[in-house]
Amino acid sequence: MSYPSLSSFLTSGVTRVPSGPVAVLFVEDDASVRETSEHHDKQGFAAHLVIGDMPGLADLVATMGERFIHIEAAVRTRDDAVEHLNALMEVLSGHWVFWGFNAEFLFYPYCESRTINDLTSFLHEERRDHAFTYTVDLYAQDLYRHPNAVSLDTAYFDGSGYYGFQRYENGEALERQVNVFGGLGWRFEEFVPWDRRRIDRVSLFRAKAGLRVGLDLRLSEPEMNTVACPWHHNVTIAMASFRVAKSLKRNPGSTFEVDSMLWRRSLRFDWSSQQMMEEGLIEPGQWF
Repeated sequence: MSYPSLSSFLTSGVTRVPSGPVAVLFVEDDASVRETSEHHDKQGFAAHLVIGDMPGLADLVATMGERFIHIEAAVRTRDDAVEHLNALMEVLSGHWVFWGFNAEFLFYPYCESRTINDLTSFLHEERRDHAFTYTVDLYAQDLYRHPNAVSLDTAYFDGSGYYGFQRYENGEALERQVNVFGGLGWRFEEFVPWDRRRIDRVSLFRAKAGLRVGLDLRLSEPEMNTVACPWHHNVTIAMASFRVAKSLKRNPGSTFEVDSMLWRRSLRFDWSSQQMMEEGLIEPGQWF
């Protein structure tokens, strides 16, 4: 099913969204759109909203199955995605919503054997309406063979270099909130604007009326930006993302300056949640 605009979906298409977790995929370019969709479909999302106006996207989505809905809308920047996500907030109220871009892949503890519904049910039992997310930059081993920096077969990520700071607002510390940095934005900081270097966000949350995602990717409810609840550690999740790597190779100011993204702490990505847990990038919390 395809809708010619976001407003047309909001008017007539939202009734086609079944109960259960919903994946919202923003498509910026043609990098790994099908692979991204298939990855999340295996995790058991009830519906997938694929948003973008790339030529041929509607035809591609039509081949993916009845759980996939295409919505034609421009996604030129991250701000565009935030605007569309906020427009969907009211109609998706009550749903658990995961959002990301093409060539970004959700990983949570034991995702190979547990569905997204298992995760959201557990979060609900823990009285959590979100899962704190770390973005883990992926990049191709050989940028000459893969000039857009995307290679699922030879993907690497940084095994160290991550750090976090207490988050403040108006001079006051925000309880259980941190700003996290690392990955390509840390190593190639001269090419990444300061306000785009954070690698924390909340990519999985329960939508509700009045909730908003800010341009800094923080949610409007402070508790929904916390790493954990006051009484114990909670599940954290990761977004394995080629997005920064793509940007470094796409932008004229950096494309000829960055001829390799490998360094001594690069690790081959094996596409498993176990590897991410062992490297300390996601936390199972009390999830047994």
